[in-house]
Amino acid sequence: MTDSKRDAFLAGERHEDVAFYLAEDAVDDLGKLRDYGVDVPDGIVIVVDGENGRNAFQTATGQDPMAFAKQAMAEDGTVHADLAGGDCPEGDGPDHAARFVFAFSEEQNEEVGDLYAEGDVIHAYAQCECGTAYSQKWVVGER
Repeated sequence: MTDSKRDAFLAGERHEDVAFYLAEDAVDDLGKLRDYGVDVPDGIVIVVDGENGRNAFQTATGQDPMAFAKQAMAEDGTVHADLAGGDCPEGDGPDHAARFVFAFSEEQNEEVGDLYAEGDVIHAYAQCECGTAYSQKWVVGER
């Protein structure tokens, strides 16, 4: 995958896809995944069509992506705008590095209001080394 696929996702141009980040130590071997993602410091970011992406995320992490998202929504945190990690709300340092991030986008929807009226929205969910799951959403282009 080239960075352009991730750039298009972050620009709100790939609403049918999901994106996820995996830290090097979050899975046994990133080697096979490198053909499908972009190397980033400490891991890889992959953008894949929705169903295949959800299945790949679950296979790599052992977590159902939608159940994980629901859990992570209970805690606000900061997910990096490039999806390559996050800042755990419980602390910083190596014990608080993101193990993985799962993200999807939604098109602007003025009827819903709030952020959705302002533009396309990225939803991102992260799992920290310490076990804390957290989330952040933002309007495309505002980060």
